[in-house]
Amino acid sequence: MTIEFILLCIGAYLLGSVPFAFLLAKWFYGVDIRRHGTGKIGAANVLRVASKWLAVPVAIFDIGKGALMVWAAQLLGMEAAAQATVGIITIVGHNWPVFLRFRGGRGIFTSLGVITLLSPWLGLIILIIPYLFAPIRQVAFGVFLALVSLPFFSWFLSQPLGIDERLPVTLGFVVLLLMAFLKRLVTHRTELSKSVPLAELFFNRLLFDRDIRDARTWTERKPDNQEG
Repeated sequence: MTIEFILLCIGAYLLGSVPFAFLLAKWFYGVDIRRHGTGKIGAANVLRVASKWLAVPVAIFDIGKGALMVWAAQLLGMEAAAQATVGIITIVGHNWPVFLRFRGGRGIFTSLGVITLLSPWLGLIILIIPYLFAPIRQVAFGVFLALVSLPFFSWFLSQPLGIDERLPVTLGFVVLLLMAFLKRLVTHRTELSKSVPLAELFFNRLLFDRDIRDARTWTERKPDNQEG
């Protein structure tokens, strides 16, 4: 393990931890997005509680920080395993940021940046799948399908990498998938879900990233301070 790799990992976590969505909403609207909408620190919640004009730069920044760190690893001539590791650490920073007491977002756009730099075709596919479900307002379910398919697609689309490089990239995507599911599943129950059976709660969170089936009621609630 080289000094360059260690420093890059530290930089990846710190850059990933920068809560751009939280900062822009606070600066321009005086809004703490953790207390509104879904309570998540990301572009989608900025769009919901602030404006699309802020959501666009947030999305670009979140994608960019994942892509930038993988690109830096590539410029330093690091192998695929190291590139994937740096990308995952950037996502860890976004999901558990030191600057917000380790309560961050879901890391979906940051993951997209990492995926795209490791495999451009795969990045395009993962971008398209969730928005196929936008007309029926089930983007979160589309994200679930994209995440589940990610390791399988990566094995075939991480070309021209050889098998010795495809394996660590695919394993990296498995870790990415598990982190995303962990963020969906491990959180406190809300007032709305106290009476929801455990099995139903599990599937609601895993498939739809919410505690209850009613999406409108879920997004119109006032988020608990412990969420995220």
